[in-house]
Amino acid sequence: KKQNTVTREKEEIELIARGRHDPCVVPRAVVMVEAMVALVLMDQLMAQHAQCNLFPINPELQEPLSINFPNLEPANF
Repeated sequence: KKQNTVTREKEEIELIARGRHDPCVVPRAVVMVEAMVALVLMDQLMAQHAQCNLFPINPELQEPLSINFPNLEPANF
């Protein structure tokens, strides 16, 4: 919408805003804060697990896959 305004030199002009201008940024801010809180909490949970092993992981999920591939030989380290 066009808006009537005055410049610093006291000239009357019409102001035309271009682009997206939301009257309220709160709905977008809430989603961004929730996402950031989730990222920080997960980061801290992973750091806690790495340092203290506070939340043990199921050991059965940590075993290597026992699939036999006919053309591959085991690596020698």
